[in-house]
Amino acid sequence: MNTFIGIIIPFLGTTLGASLVLFMSKNLDKKIEKFLLGFASGVMISASVFSLIIPSLDMAKEQGVISFLPASIGFILGMLFLLLLDVLVPHINITSKNGKFSKTTMLILAVTIHNIPEGMAVGIVFAGMLAQNVGITLASSLALSIGIAIQNFPEGAIVSMPLRNEGMSKKKSFLYGILSGIVEPVFAILTVLLVNFVTPFMPYFLSFASGAMIYVVINELIPQTQYGKNSYIGTIGVTVGFVLMMILDVALG
Repeated sequence: MNTFIGIIIPFLGTTLGASLVLFMSKNLDKKIEKFLLGFASGVMISASVFSLIIPSLDMAKEQGVISFLPASIGFILGMLFLLLLDVLVPHINITSKNGKFSKTTMLILAVTIHNIPEGMAVGIVFAGMLAQNVGITLASSLALSIGIAIQNFPEGAIVSMPLRNEGMSKKKSFLYGILSGIVEPVFAILTVLLVNFVTPFMPYFLSFASGAMIYVVINELIPQTQYGKNSYIGTIGVTVGFVLMMILDVALG
């Protein structure tokens, strides 16, 4: 039961963040939109560094591997993965008119991919706790889950709120926000069951998610904050998002 609760806690953070869309109006002010896009960029850049790349380097070092090798390979593969999706995937309902993924769809993909290694990290910690021979306690395991849940709160919001701004209903926007986080408990459970197989590849999974997120930031989000007037608002949003996520990652991660 403790393991089940610990696995669910991060998903609750995403759900609470996504629920903010239920209290907002359909059309956002352009200044607010720029700030939110910048905020999402800052959150994703910070999470890429502090939640993904640094743990990837540390884990590779503990495994006796050249620390930067898995991080470099995974990062490049993550960038290439979203690049290929953006270029090769044919036009479908969730894409923009030119057949490429819209910035919102790319954002959902990046956040969802980012949540996969987080779920796996939770699974590894609770698997270690269940093993009872690696020094991992229930308290430390729950601390990790709560830290990730707090991090997931803004991520749930940055998925659901842009969807609402594009005209999707509040309920559907909320649902997509929730779905972006459902991968965490799923992969946490799978990791607990397959921990001996998954653990050696975690540095690659972590950096892969980082590369995917940085691709979205560079290719989709930042450009949207810089066109037209008041581009400085997007820059402020990036600063706030980066610092907030850095504090959450370092203090609670």
